[in-house]
Amino acid sequence: MESPPLVSIIIVTWNSRKYLLDCLEHLLTQTFEKFEIILVDNGSKDDTLDGLDEKYPPLELQIHKLSSNLGFAAANNVGARLARGQWLALLNTDAFPEPAWLEHLLLAAEKHPEFSFFSSRQVRAGKPEFLDGTGDIYHASGLAWRRHYNLPTEKFGHQIAEVFSACGAAAFYRREDFLNAGGFDEDYFSYFEDVDLGFRLRLRGKKCLYIPDAIIHHIGSASTGKRSDFSVYYGYRNLIWTFFKDMPVPLLWIFLPLHMGTMLFFLTYLSLRGQAKTIGQAMVDALRGLPNIVAKRKSIHQNRKTSSFDLVKVMSISLLEPYLAFARRNNVK
Repeated sequence: MESPPLVSIIIVTWNSRKYLLDCLEHLLTQTFEKFEIILVDNGSKDDTLDGLDEKYPPLELQIHKLSSNLGFAAANNVGARLARGQWLALLNTDAFPEPAWLEHLLLAAEKHPEFSFFSSRQVRAGKPEFLDGTGDIYHASGLAWRRHYNLPTEKFGHQIAEVFSACGAAAFYRREDFLNAGGFDEDYFSYFEDVDLGFRLRLRGKKCLYIPDAIIHHIGSASTGKRSDFSVYYGYRNLIWTFFKDMPVPLLWIFLPLHMGTMLFFLTYLSLRGQAKTIGQAMVDALRGLPNIVAKRKSIHQNRKTSSFDLVKVMSISLLEPYLAFARRNNVK
C-alpha cells in the first residue's frame, strides 16, 4: 500500500481559473515533492475545473466540487477532512509559492518542534519590493492585520520570529491540531477565520512561527475585492465575534472599552466613506450572533492551557500601532 503524503496542500477556488492555473504552475516547481493537492471548488460558475487533470498529470490532484459556495472557512474544513498528510498547507489561488516554499516550512517544523503552526513570508505579487505580510498581529482592541504589510522587502521580515497567527493565504498547520481545534469556524463564511483559529490554537497552548525563507507572492482579495462591502461586512462582523469568543477573562473586561472605542471609530470612518449600511449591518448581525458565540466560548475556554499573561506577551497593546497599520493599508497603490 502506498504511504500517505507528508503534506496535503488545500486550495479553495471560486471562479478563479486564471489565478488557479498560475498557482498550480508554481506548485510544479516545488523542491519537496511528497505532497497531495486537494482542490475544493466552492460552486464555481466558470470553467475553473476544465481539463485540470490532463493539464497537470504530475500533480497528485484531488478535486472536490461543492454544489454551492459554502465560504472559505467551510471549504477548507472539507479539504482538511479529506487530507491524508501529517501537515496541512493552506494556499490561496492567488498565492504563488517559490520553489523551496514547502521545503523551508518542513525544515522549520523539524527544527522547531515546540511550534505547531507556521506563517510564510508574503510578498506583493507584481510589486515584489513591498511585503504583503510576515504573519498576523492581533491587537488588544480586537483588530488584526498582517505584520510588515506594505513595508519594503529589503528592510523587513528577514528574521525568524514568533507571531500571533498565520495568514490563511499560505498557512502551515499540523493536521491533528487543526482538526482537534475544530478547524475554521464555518459561521464566519470568510475573513478573520485564520485569526480566530490561531487564537483558539494559542488557547490550547500552541505557538506560531514565521519562516522568512518560505516565500509566496500574493495578490490578495482576488475574489472579493479590497474595501468591498463583502470584505467590510464579514471582516468586522467576524472581528467582533472573535473578540468575544476567544478573549479570556479578565482580559475581556480590561480591553472591552478599547474594543468598543475602536468599533465606534471604524463605524464613523466607514460611514463617511459611504459604507454606513454595510458596517451598521455587520455590527447588528454581530450582536445578534452573540448568544451562539457565548455558547462556543464556554467550550473553547473549558480546557484553556495558556495564561492571560502569556497571551498578552504575543499580542499588540500599543494604542497607535493599529492606526499606523491602517494608514499603510490605505496608502497601497
